[in-house]
Amino acid sequence: MSEEARKRRLQLRWLTLAELVGIAALVIAGWGQWDSHRERVQADRDKAAEARARNGEAQKEAQAGAIKLAFLMTGAPEAGGERLRLSAVHSEQVIQTQTISFPSEVRGDPAQTTGNPRLESGWFEAGLARALHAHDDARKSGRLPVGIATTFIEDGQAKTDRSIYLLGYSLHPRVLRADKAEMEGLSLVRRGVGADLQGQVDALWARQEPVKPKP
Repeated sequence: MSEEARKRRLQLRWLTLAELVGIAALVIAGWGQWDSHRERVQADRDKAAEARARNGEAQKEAQAGAIKLAFLMTGAPEAGGERLRLSAVHSEQVIQTQTISFPSEVRGDPAQTTGNPRLESGWFEAGLARALHAHDDARKSGRLPVGIATTFIEDGQAKTDRSIYLLGYSLHPRVLRADKAEMEGLSLVRRGVGADLQGQVDALWARQEPVKPKP
């Protein structure tokens, strides 16, 4: 074989090896790109799963917060039950003003408070005694429906709650005066009452069955 023929074969051999090396490099590069792509896809899936989990937790916290911050009051008797100190269950809610509606038969106009949330027996005891007497009702204890419209501050915003409560009371005779009403506490009947708070209080009062005196 001539020298020139050997050189052509050697060039052909190196060209073939170079091509093989190039093909191998392409395969390796393609595999690397695929592996990198797969990692990115998995990372995106992990991020999406984490985002869904965070959103789920946020929704649960928001729901829990909404339940937690529902406005509700309790009443603590003071001065032997002549006064009932009202307070919001949640300290984040600060009571500003209140309009308190009694059954119209007991008291014709609502009582108002500003910065001193309370119920006082003097606001209704005479009217309650007259109403019970008019119905020939011998009860000395019971539950009086009251509607309370409360303006309060929460998270720096003024909000309003209209609810109906039952006011627990007992009556005690006094000489030459109406029976003394001793208040015991409050229990929630209905939250989210509309504008006709007085009407709903009257309706609830009308549904109460009077207790007739024994013959």
